[in-house]
Amino acid sequence: MAAFKTLVSGCGWLLRGLLAGPGTANWARLPARGFREVVEIQEGKTTIIEGRITESPRESPNPPNPSGQCPICRWNLKHKYDYVDVLLLSQFIRPNGGMLPRKITGLCQEEHRKIEECVKMAHRAGT
Repeated sequence: MAAFKTLVSGCGWLLRGLLAGPGTANWARLPARGFREVVEIQEGKTTIIEGRITESPRESPNPPNPSGQCPICRWNLKHKYDYVDVLLLSQFIRPNGGMLPRKITGLCQEEHRKIEECVKMAHRAGT
């Protein structure tokens, strides 16, 4: 228990730096990363591949089904995911592994139930 208190008190400055309000000099604020494009340059027998920062697009891409009531329906992903789609499923779970509520995710009841089953299956499979 004493070791935990020492750890917490030693990390106090870190938490204060991360939780500092706007307008304060904050070392934890990172600049916007922007989008990068891959550029391939041929110089004789040498190929140089580099990433260059480009201007970020101002508008987001338009979904194929804008009238869909949840993100899964809006992007026509209704029957296109499984328990192995970790990147998709990770958007709907908490850091401790539990599901986020529908109020936060914006999923319809049917898709929330399907995502919940896929998360359970992924936990069992260890992915």
